[in-house]
Parts: sequence; structure tokens; C-alpha cells
Amino acid sequence: MIGEQRPTVIRFDGVAKVYGGHGGGGLQALTDISLDVRENEFVSLLGPSGCGKSTLLMLTAGLLSATDGAIEIAGRKVSGPQTNVGIVFQSPVLLPWRTALGNVMLQAEARGLDRGAYRRRAVELLETVGLGGFRDSLPWQLSGGMQQRVSICRALVHDPPLLLMDEPFGALDALTREQMMVELQRLWYRSRKTILFVTHSIAEAIFLSDRVVVMTPRPGRVERDIAIDLPRPRRLRMMGSTNFRRYSDEVTMLFKSRGVIREDDEEETAGAVT
Repeated sequence: MIGEQRPTVIRFDGVAKVYGGHGGGGLQALTDISLDVRENEFVSLLGPSGCGKSTLLMLTAGLLSATDGAIEIAGRKVSGPQTNVGIVFQSPVLLPWRTALGNVMLQAEARGLDRGAYRRRAVELLETVGLGGFRDSLPWQLSGGMQQRVSICRALVHDPPLLLMDEPFGALDALTREQMMVELQRLWYRSRKTILFVTHSIAEAIFLSDRVVVMTPRPGRVERDIAIDLPRPRRLRMMGSTNFRRYSDEVTMLFKSRGVIREDDEEETAGAVT
């Protein structure tokens, strides 16, 4: 999926974000973000807590306004909430009184879409992520990983070309997280959506992505844009390979140079930025 000729879906041009302090005492979350995300790419934003990764995602969705610079999606400037995107948050945010299928359908209902057609699509999505037998289950009857699968299906039910994911596996245990990485790769491989993915995990970013955009500590800037040239589909055992380790070492050294990872913490922080 690495290539230079595909159309640009998202363009960040000198984007900055300051919270509060209109008189000059605000918090500078992001500064001078310039970056292109191309069609069908899986791009991860990787950086330490507080570097502005989630802020950049919210700016892309139009849920926040940039202080400076511009963001374009498919050539149109983002000036308000975007309707043709799917968003997945760290928490599944499911309605407890609605079934798995009912939660997926909430997106279609809110948009006034044809219930019959989109119910069929919702059922197909749930089957794709292994939840075909749980469509009538309530959220409390589902594990954390299953709830997050429902959340992903809800974000995809209206078939958006762009999916924004804000640490969707951050609250899951290690085994479930690895399984979700495999399932997300499979879902992306089938749908070819453009995905902008926020994570703290070095291994997760490398495993999933075509490109890993490494960000500096606050104020967040693009430290390095790394193309991940590993064959797909990727298997979990690949994380032990020499090439995978080479990418991991490159990112780790970047964070060490910024003081995000320190030598005396190395064993505790291996594989993650937090």
C-alpha cells in the first residue's frame, strides 16, 4: 500500500492549535503540522501523552477548530463537523439499552438512511467481525473487545471513505488488543478505507500501518514520517522479525533522543510510549 500516486484524502497545511489564553497565555497543543494522507492508506499518529494526537484527530473531524493553518478532506477545507467520516473512540460508547445490532443501526437512524438496506449492511459487518451470533446481545453481555468491534461496525455502517480512530484498543488487555489488531487489519484490507489511527503503542503502529507519523512532545510537531515496508497480510509472529525490530528501534531511538523514553525506564516502557 505504499505509493506516491494515489489521491490525497487529508491535507494538513501548517496546522496549529492553542487551547484558551486568547491574550497569549494559552496551551500550545500543536504547531506547524503539515502532512498528507493518501487514499486507502493506513496512517498512524504515534507520540507521547499530551502531544496533540487526539487533538489533531478532532480537528480532522471538524469537532475542534484549528488556531492556524488549514485542513482539507478530499480537497474541501474543514470548517465544521464532517458527516462523511467514521469515528471510533477509546471507549465504545454503546447505549446500554440497545442490542449490538441496535447500536450499529444508531448511525444509520441518525442519518435518516433506509432502515432495511442498512440493517442488512449492519448484520454483514457484525458477521465480518465475528459477532454474527451476538447481534441481539446487550453491551453488558459482551466483552470489552466485542464492544469495541460493535463500535467499529457502527462507524462503518454508512460506508464512509475515511475512518478516524482514537486509541481504539487502549483500554483492552494485551491478548485482546493483539487479536483486535489482526481483525482491524483484515477489515481494512477488505474495505480499503483510508484510516488515520492514534496510538501510544510502537508495535501497534508498525504492525497496522503503511506509514507511522512520529510526533514530538507538546507542542506536537511531526518528528518523522516513516514508511513501513512490510508485506501484508501481517501476522503477529512478524513482530519478532528483524525488519519489524528495525522499525521499532528507529522509533524508540527517536523517543530516547527527546527524553520520552529513558534508559533507566527502558524495560518498563518497551513497546510503548507511555
